[in-house]
Amino acid sequence: MSSVDGAAAAEEAPALARPVVGPPEADMDYRVVFAAVEKACEDNLSLLSGRPDRPPPGPVAERLTTCTRQIQEHGRAMAPVVAGFAAVFHHYDLDAQTVGNGYRSLVKIVLSCLLHILHKARYIASNYHSAFFRAEHNALEMEAYCSALTQLRALLHLAQRIMDDNPLGQLFSLHNHELTTRFVQEYSSMHKACFYGRCLGFQFSPSLRPFLQTVVISMMSYGETYGKQQSGLGLAALSLLTSGKYVMDPELRGAEFERITQNLDMHFWKSFWNLTENGLITGFNRMASSQVQVNFTFTVPPVALRLPLASDPSLSVSVGPPVAHWGPGPVHMRLISYELREGQDSEELLALSRDDPAPVPRMPWVQKLPPSPSLLIHFHGGGFVAQTSRSHESYLRSWSRDLGVPVLSVDYSLAPEAPFPRALEECFYAYCWALKNCHLLGSTARRVCLAGDSAGGNLCITVSMKAASTGVRVPDGVMAAYPATLVTTDASPSRLLTLIDPLLPLGVLAKCLNAYAGVEYRTVAPAPGAGTLSALGRDTALLLSDLTQGASNWIQSFLDPGRATRATRRPSQTPAAAAAAAATAAATGAPAGLVQYPEGFEPLLECRAVIRPLTCPVVRNPFVSPLLAPDALLRGLPPVHIVTCLDALLDDSVTFARRLRAAGQPATLTVVPDLPHGFLSLSQLARETEAATAACVARMRGVLQPESGGGGDASRQA
Repeated sequence: MSSVDGAAAAEEAPALARPVVGPPEADMDYRVVFAAVEKACEDNLSLLSGRPDRPPPGPVAERLTTCTRQIQEHGRAMAPVVAGFAAVFHHYDLDAQTVGNGYRSLVKIVLSCLLHILHKARYIASNYHSAFFRAEHNALEMEAYCSALTQLRALLHLAQRIMDDNPLGQLFSLHNHELTTRFVQEYSSMHKACFYGRCLGFQFSPSLRPFLQTVVISMMSYGETYGKQQSGLGLAALSLLTSGKYVMDPELRGAEFERITQNLDMHFWKSFWNLTENGLITGFNRMASSQVQVNFTFTVPPVALRLPLASDPSLSVSVGPPVAHWGPGPVHMRLISYELREGQDSEELLALSRDDPAPVPRMPWVQKLPPSPSLLIHFHGGGFVAQTSRSHESYLRSWSRDLGVPVLSVDYSLAPEAPFPRALEECFYAYCWALKNCHLLGSTARRVCLAGDSAGGNLCITVSMKAASTGVRVPDGVMAAYPATLVTTDASPSRLLTLIDPLLPLGVLAKCLNAYAGVEYRTVAPAPGAGTLSALGRDTALLLSDLTQGASNWIQSFLDPGRATRATRRPSQTPAAAAAAAATAAATGAPAGLVQYPEGFEPLLECRAVIRPLTCPVVRNPFVSPLLAPDALLRGLPPVHIVTCLDALLDDSVTFARRLRAAGQPATLTVVPDLPHGFLSLSQLARETEAATAACVARMRGVLQPESGGGGDASRQA
């Protein structure tokens, strides 16, 4: 479970690489890790101190000595805090079999950082006097992880404050607005660049680090070309230049990533995330994923529907089309089916198609299967602001094949142009339309499962709540992967991880939440026929093509970084920086004296914009944040199966599952501790992501085929 980079580290310390987030007996491994780091520091300090028969230490040796002493000091201070967390971990888990919460995640990340430091310290001790020892490179590596350890020590302190200020077992400070304000503004003002340079993705499975580096480098390059008026050839040339410098200079990459995540607006993020829908990438995904016989988009007009009441099918209820913000409008969907089934090539359905040529070719020799008794309805992720079913098509194809069911994915309207409740209205209308017209989708809908990830997981839960409150039949179950169940900036130990998460950083998460809540944005009705990717033209395609080629050379980061020109320096902890950061926080309305750290310790600070906690009342609406729903509303939900990971939303999932069980509702939680947010879209990259995706499929199979016994135990860690 530790994210040691490379097989060498695993060979050096096999006893240290056992799971940290696991059964209680594994929690004692932290003692071995801290003891090993302490010894390695002592050995290196002895080595670097010099001897009478050798020349005096040079500047690099002095840097390594300073860094090693700081690591030693941090380790000694953090060990008792970790010991305190380990003693009470189990009180914050969902149950004895479902091991996982933000405190465990934070300690796991601390130990991962220490294991990287241990591996590097042992390498330095063994190779310091070698002719091939790259002194500057190794000094920069140790300094980067020392900076990361400094910030993690601060996060441990903040987590300790959250634990002290809340009842035992409670992960959130939901009713302490002052505490939330203070904590959000504190960790949003902390230096983050060290986590996006040399240390990028150290907390995740090592097999994913090349991908994460490629994503971040691509983001940097795209950020420099975003909004520039250049030809496709010019953009491509510029992308190669910029991606190269971020490969060669990890410190520059980290600083630029921090700047982008804090300063660029939502339109940049929508544009960047929508690059996954470019023909170059989707074409590759289609070749690499399962081939299906049915895959086309269609549009349902805004017509009122009548559905039978779940409590009395002899009565019916009217469901109107979505109307929020700009009035009635159509809903776009995609149908995916591994096998051609009756109804999927009907004239009635094909008349609604938006694809040209005909999405289902007339092939009389292809045998049509009878309708499936099951139907899977999918709501995609993307922070409520980006992507469509096309971005998630790869794993949807596999789901249709593995489950043997048609998949209906809804392309709901996106924020900030369409904030709450437009997406919820469209998804609920699509759900009701699918129930009424399941015969067109190749299903009898005897069993219906809702599935979604991140924002889509939120919509699965809220659509089910809306169905229950309307009187319509609720789905037979929900599979929500890393769902957003609390659309606020309330503090919890797992939410502290937004400081270090390359796929869900705090600045971007806050922008998405603000956009969905409708804060400071004006709604705009979509132009007729306009798609999500209407702004992506030939220039963007050329940019992406060359960008991918340049960024894929991530391995060059192992080259001597001294060959690159440095534009940034690691921030130093100075009184001026601390005062400037405090003044910035005060300007945003933070209480005086944000957080008191132990005497003699302060985290590295960043004098940039501090994020305000969300105060918009809409975020407390239970149909926005289902974690805040009353028990009466939760009792109307079907069984909810949550699969979560090492991300900022882990505590949301643990707390929501706990609330469901307290309300008497069946709920399961599967924790995958080494994978980042969005792992479903990475299912083909690594063995670990394949296993996590298989856990999601098992949960859906348990809903759609209960007689098969799919889904496994009620709650288990994957």
